[in-house]
Amino acid sequence: MSEQKQQWGSRLGVILAVAGSAVGLGNFLRFPGNAAQNGGGAFMIPYFIAFLVLGIPIGWAEWTMGRYGGRKGFHSAPAIMGLWGKGPFARYMGAFGVLIPIAVYFYYVIIESWCLCYAWNYLTGGIGVEPAGAVASQVATSKEFFADVTFSSQDGFLADGKIHQSVWFFLITSVINIFFVFRGLSKGIEKFCSYAMPAMAICALIVLVRVLTLPTDPAHPDQSVLAGLNFMWNPDFTKLSDPKTWLAAAGQIFFSLSVGFGVIINYASYMRRKDDVVLSGLTSSATNEFFEVALGGMITLTASVVFLGLAATQENTGGTFSTGFFALPVVFARMPAGNIFGAIWFFMLFLAAITSSLSMLQPTKAFVEEALGVSRAVGTAIVAGVALAGNVFVLWFSKGLVALDTIDFWVGTVMIFVVAGTQIVCFAWITGLDKGIKEAHEGAQIRIPGFIAFMMKWVSPAYLLVIFTMFCWSNMPGYWANLTWSEEQFRAAALEAGAAKNLSGAELDTFVATDVAGKLDAQPATRYSWALILGTIGLLMATTAVGAKRWKAQGRDIDGQFPPDDETKPNLA
Repeated sequence: MSEQKQQWGSRLGVILAVAGSAVGLGNFLRFPGNAAQNGGGAFMIPYFIAFLVLGIPIGWAEWTMGRYGGRKGFHSAPAIMGLWGKGPFARYMGAFGVLIPIAVYFYYVIIESWCLCYAWNYLTGGIGVEPAGAVASQVATSKEFFADVTFSSQDGFLADGKIHQSVWFFLITSVINIFFVFRGLSKGIEKFCSYAMPAMAICALIVLVRVLTLPTDPAHPDQSVLAGLNFMWNPDFTKLSDPKTWLAAAGQIFFSLSVGFGVIINYASYMRRKDDVVLSGLTSSATNEFFEVALGGMITLTASVVFLGLAATQENTGGTFSTGFFALPVVFARMPAGNIFGAIWFFMLFLAAITSSLSMLQPTKAFVEEALGVSRAVGTAIVAGVALAGNVFVLWFSKGLVALDTIDFWVGTVMIFVVAGTQIVCFAWITGLDKGIKEAHEGAQIRIPGFIAFMMKWVSPAYLLVIFTMFCWSNMPGYWANLTWSEEQFRAAALEAGAAKNLSGAELDTFVATDVAGKLDAQPATRYSWALILGTIGLLMATTAVGAKRWKAQGRDIDGQFPPDDETKPNLA
């Protein structure tokens, strides 16, 4: 079966697959961390606003764009965005819709393998956190185990002259991903998600029930299940004046829902003309929110408050992947039968990560097959080779997780905003909102409300622009400095930071020397990561040019100039 003829086996299949692409580590690790650091209940207000203003409108636009592109015989973001953007600019911007999933896969599958490693260690005896130890000691042990698993203390693959254990778990994880992607859409991704999603729900519900039935320690009456739920749902309105809360909420929605990721537009392209994209899009988003809020948030935040207390929860649970690996093992160490629940929890994270990582390989594979005209086997081999090269790079530059963090920021965050903004402009402005809504309603059982349509054209682009501008203002200078600054600039900044901490004399000298040495030590990996990103962009742009030339020679509608109902299929040989 050629890539052009693939279709989903059922509506439930595509819903589970898209929900699976969204439900991942961000739901269970990133969301609780963001909520903890941004006021708990206060975070939920801008979070749901971002869901309504950005997640739903842009998500519906992506579903519609993808299905329409599939009707024209296209399955890749460059080709489909070229249709809706009516020209080469949108087509080449669509190349970033291929860059994002494959570049995020460079590091995501490695985090995925950490989850498998943790699950295995819990299954075979735990990770060494003493149940009766002090919280500080337990967190330190948890961090030591994390550093050992991630190999973040040095670059390379070897530990004590042997291949590090994380490499073996990475190889297992990679083989699983490539196997299911090679099997194709229905027999591979859809079938896996149809089993993995219910299994994830069962595992999460088991842990949730256990967490919600935890007793309160009489010595710490403030550390109860109700206290954890209260923190998550009762807002501290003073936090709403902090722009970082709004930025974190918008970023979480993008990361969690796969909006602007290049995945939905690919998955939807395999739907039939009369398949309902409005209800399917809403259902997949609601499924993701259930996993994220009702399971991820209520499990992690509640358990952390019960065992660690509110202050420790806010301190030890951050907005990155790694901190989720610090606090949760302490929770499991203090929980009866903690190793069992730890194994269940991290195996569930592993399943969640696979459903997401499969969705990262599929858009790239579809693009390679479509642009170069190669078979599924050849396309899978090319994508596997590119992915493996990126994986090896991130694995090698493991010290301090600098490569992982650099790619995550520039590709997994900044470029998602750019692609999402381009998509909503193509949908609502270039092709036109009326045409877009009409296409969305083709075969729909429910209609897009008028106020959502209004937001698609006016509110979503404006809100996205404001949030992106604030995000760049807050975060870009630090990342740019790490990439470009000289030793003298780092030293001047360190002196200023030390003075702000009221340090002086030998204490200040030590602080400055340590800070500068750390920044300079990390800078080569940062620059190599940028070289990898730029090289991947160049490769995708060149492939897009080859594809556009090939599609034009076939007489295909590459600039959206043919009538919408013209489904003529030229010779695709």
